Amino acid sequence: MATKASRSAARVMMAPAVILLLGWMLVPLIMTLWFSVRTYLPLRGGDLGFAGIDNYIRFLTSSAFWPAVVATLTIVVGALLITVVFGVLLAILLDQPMWGQGIVRILVIAPFFVMPTVSGLVWKNMFLDSVNGLFAHVFKFFGATPVEWMIDKPFFSIILIVSWQWLPFATLILLTAIQSLDSEQLEAAEMDGAPPLKRFWFITIPHLSRAITVVLLIETIFLLSIFAEIFVTTAGAFGTKTLTYLIFQRVLESQNVGLGSAGGVYAIILANIVAFFLMRIVGKNLDA
Repeated sequence: MATKASRSAARVMMAPAVILLLGWMLVPLIMTLWFSVRTYLPLRGGDLGFAGIDNYIRFLTSSAFWPAVVATLTIVVGALLITVVFGVLLAILLDQPMWGQGIVRILVIAPFFVMPTVSGLVWKNMFLDSVNGLFAHVFKFFGATPVEWMIDKPFFSIILIVSWQWLPFATLILLTAIQSLDSEQLEAAEMDGAPPLKRFWFITIPHLSRAITVVLLIETIFLLSIFAEIFVTTAGAFGTKTLTYLIFQRVLESQNVGLGSAGGVYAIILANIVAFFLMRIVGKNLDA
């Protein structure tokens, strides 16, 4: 049993790490809140004084704000659908005995370790380029006109790039969950005459519900801040300007730190709203 002295010693030993984490989180947040109520133009006079809520009003009433929110949510939802659906299918496939199973699993998981900037450039130049890209050569082989992916289908292109990068993560989590499924349940259902589709729908999917929830939660947190893939592919053009990219433009391109900081606060609010609903879903699944 822990004594009062041991509990006090534990708190003392944990204090440096807790203080460091609080500082790591709170200092940027406080600075963002501070700059959001200031007129701060680094190349045009620096700090020009208190701005109140003017930065918030300007950012919210900007013609680019709501399209950026819609673009952000579109990319997040599209990437989640692809990674969850194909993650489940890949996890089931990788759970089957096959030759070179270990190598195949490593190759499937490998894209997750590629940096977002690199994956964006690889897809843009090697796959989606309308002249020298792999897809262009496939289209030409079948006598079709190559697609200008970044111009004609920019959202699909970005969702494809992001999904390729996050699919290994979903597959890994779901594969771990499938391996914990009791094989006796599937064998009993098979003996009772249940076809494979029904075994998948009524046994495998319910068993994966918690893992799917975890994938949705973690991926959403990271996908809401997507930036690098857009920066190196469309540069926010063709309607692909997300909230994160809009903040980047306001801070670095327009050199308006106050306005960009106000956008950062809106991004925090959006992330917390999404996280609130996701946590409710997580709680229900974990209590089930």
